[in-house]
Amino acid sequence: MNGGRKKWLAEKRPLTREVPAVEVASYAIGPAKPGIRALRADVLRHIGNPNPRQLVVRLLAAHALVDVRTPAEFSGRLLHMAGYPQEGALRGGHIPGAANIPWGRAISNDGTFKSADGLRRLYEGEGITPDKDVIVYCRVGERSSLTWFVLHELLGYRRVRNYDGSWTEWGNSVGVPIANPSLVDMAVEEPRPAAVLSKSVA
Repeated sequence: MNGGRKKWLAEKRPLTREVPAVEVASYAIGPAKPGIRALRADVLRHIGNPNPRQLVVRLLAAHALVDVRTPAEFSGRLLHMAGYPQEGALRGGHIPGAANIPWGRAISNDGTFKSADGLRRLYEGEGITPDKDVIVYCRVGERSSLTWFVLHELLGYRRVRNYDGSWTEWGNSVGVPIANPSLVDMAVEEPRPAAVLSKSVA
């Protein structure tokens, strides 16, 4: 429902406390759609299988990677959205080469999706164009599923996949590259021993 409960309430639409009766039914489940899901190996190939310590990645012109988390999560200062327990991943930062376009930028103040023209300007302005093979991710693949819907269903991008392992998997993985601008900022603000810095980015 475009706008969700927030818009429903704002428009003073009816509410009920009645619980509907649900009858038992059986139905055939359709075939799986692996083409909308990206695994860690897919993401590594997508960014060119870089060296684990390679913090800057130049994606192929036909590829795009979108981190839909908050700027604080993208920069490595937070591991989760503000107000939530900072847990789930051992390391902060983002996948090298990713563009940070928070999922909420696709939503208007009333909770509905922005217009198609507005959405095109948003994503194409960041280099996320319809001709590219796009992978989106967040922390657990939840927020990024909305961005997948926007790109694939609303804007008609043909090649969009959701990395459902997202940062909880990537941030706990060994041997994958991680860009963490917050470590650089901390090193400038307050020099840290080289051993600590190397351990943080290992």
